[in-house]
Amino acid sequence: MKIAIASGKGGTGKTTLSCAMAFAIDGPVRLLDCDVEEPNSHFFVHPAIESAEEVYSLVPEVDPEKCTNCGACGRVCRFSAIVPLVKKTLVFSELCHSCGGCARICPSGAITEVRKRIGTIETGRRDHVEFISGQLDVGQAMSPPVIRAVLNRASEDGLTIVDSPPGTACPFVTAVKGCDAVILVTEPTPFGRHDLGLAVETVRELGVPFGVVVNRSTAEENLISEYCRKENIPLLLQIPEDRRVAQAYSRGRLLTDVMPELRDALRSLPQQLEELA
Repeated sequence: MKIAIASGKGGTGKTTLSCAMAFAIDGPVRLLDCDVEEPNSHFFVHPAIESAEEVYSLVPEVDPEKCTNCGACGRVCRFSAIVPLVKKTLVFSELCHSCGGCARICPSGAITEVRKRIGTIETGRRDHVEFISGQLDVGQAMSPPVIRAVLNRASEDGLTIVDSPPGTACPFVTAVKGCDAVILVTEPTPFGRHDLGLAVETVRELGVPFGVVVNRSTAEENLISEYCRKENIPLLLQIPEDRRVAQAYSRGRLLTDVMPELRDALRSLPQQLEELA
């Protein structure tokens, strides 16, 4: 299975759950950190990095000798990444989504696609967990190509855990839409309830089975449990609010190091999700 750990907002505990779950499970696990704008799973995994490689996207390059300023490229681009003027065609590579439409439609063959570095991917290991993390280069705006490059390294026959970007925008959708199931992590606060609702709507639109984990829970009945019951959403686990967890997090330690009693519950999550899927 490929399981995405996601949330409608940052700071709910996605990485805490992803890393603890990876080490609680017996057998090989591949952990993908797809929060490429600010990856932090390595602070808790402490992997031995074995390799690193660069990630590139394709952007247009215009040959002024061949360009006739016909304007076809500008009309086909939905993102204004290429703008034909009277005497020159401008390229804004930061806006380019690498669809290749401008190069295909150019009647004079003036546009070619060139590689542009946008990030890196690191691969490492600790114990039975294989760790893969993407990092978007500073100044780059398009994170989905780096996320897709990380997702391409998902295990073909084992368990893959995807630490997804927060929110419900394009990075979230890119990380979640190809997964077999999703765990939405939230907290029992009005903000947590509101952003969970946005994430639920998005995942339902994508058609991916999902359940909810409540982090920092202070009571069995709370805002989130009421919402899940009303919306008929499986509530998979409630992680209690505990000062020991905050102390462990600040020191880069796993949740299960200070709350070993949660290990069995974390280990059972893939089975629960497989039944949902």
